[in-house]
Amino acid sequence: QVQPVESGGGLVQAGGSLRLSCTVSGRTVDIYTMGWFRQAPGKERVFVASIPWRGDSTYYAEPVKGRFTISRGNSKNTVYLQMSSLKPEDTAVYYCATSFGKGRYDYWGQGTQVTVSS
Repeated sequence: QVQPVESGGGLVQAGGSLRLSCTVSGRTVDIYTMGWFRQAPGKERVFVASIPWRGDSTYYAEPVKGRFTISRGNSKNTVYLQMSSLKPEDTAVYYCATSFGKGRYDYWGQGTQVTVSS
């Protein structure tokens, strides 16, 4: 079993930056991909970005391309989401999730709130 835990959310003004962290514990050897998702009030949870547990190929949703960067920490058990040029529409609960490579994300964190004021 794997347990992702997010941190780093908060309130920021439009145009500002924020960095989210996701620390993963448990059986990390089986992880294939790490992903960030977000869910805005009244909307479905959507994909934001992903990075392989081993490797450097990153993927981003169109609304965040050029503004968000996903990366792995030196400890390898931590994944970051650097968010810049934040917009009010980026306001959401952000979730970290792990995938074992079977076409789905298997374990999810509890989420961290990001609020961008205009």
